Amino acid sequence: MTRRTASCACGQLSLSCEGEPVRVSICHCLACKLRTGSAFSYQVRYPEAAVTVHGRYSDFAKAGDSGNVARFGFCPQCGSTVFWRPDALPGIVLVAAGAFADPAFPPPPQVSVYGERRHPWVALPAGCEDLD
Repeated sequence: MTRRTASCACGQLSLSCEGEPVRVSICHCLACKLRTGSAFSYQVRYPEAAVTVHGRYSDFAKAGDSGNVARFGFCPQCGSTVFWRPDALPGIVLVAAGAFADPAFPPPPQVSVYGERRHPWVALPAGCEDLD
């Protein structure tokens, strides 16, 4: 079985992820833009049972544009958000795609959400379904 590691910028917090992701997506909501400081967030979804957390992390709970709350795990040393658990999806862990630091993984996003808030210069990759 495939095992991948995601980590924060300083390496104190890491995740071991077993198997293939359930879904790869991007989100254009305002909450994700604020959290990432970027035009969208890019995340990989795993079943919680496939993810093992190593190191210390702090939690930050925030409601997104949908009103649903997610609990973000970030490194208390460097501040990198590495993963989050959305209350609306029990048993699921989302991992920041960039935390894998592997240009070959993950595959391009399969799903895009909050497309009405997408910057006009952002083009979706071929095969990415826009759910909005």
